[in-house]
Amino acid sequence: MELTDSQKYGAIFGGAFVLAGIVLSTVVFPFWNLIREDVFEESKILSNSDGTCYANTSDQIPKTIENCDLEPGTTVMLKFGKGLAWASIVNP
Repeated sequence: MELTDSQKYGAIFGGAFVLAGIVLSTVVFPFWNLIREDVFEESKILSNSDGTCYANTSDQIPKTIENCDLEPGTTVMLKFGKGLAWASIVNP
């Protein structure tokens, strides 16, 4: 069975598309960038604005904490992804 010209071009295009996807996924956007290291750190609540608290951590990225009812100055244990701007409060 012989392929027609359009089937050959379709196969070439499909192969080039798959190859481009593999190159992009391994070189341009590595998968491990999606997986962030969890960091646990003790920090103080700086402010509370309508249920959203803000805290500063050692990486100098202010953290946003949703659904927070704590007073400013309260010391809490935070869990956040390395390099991310949001965190959650965990019980020690």
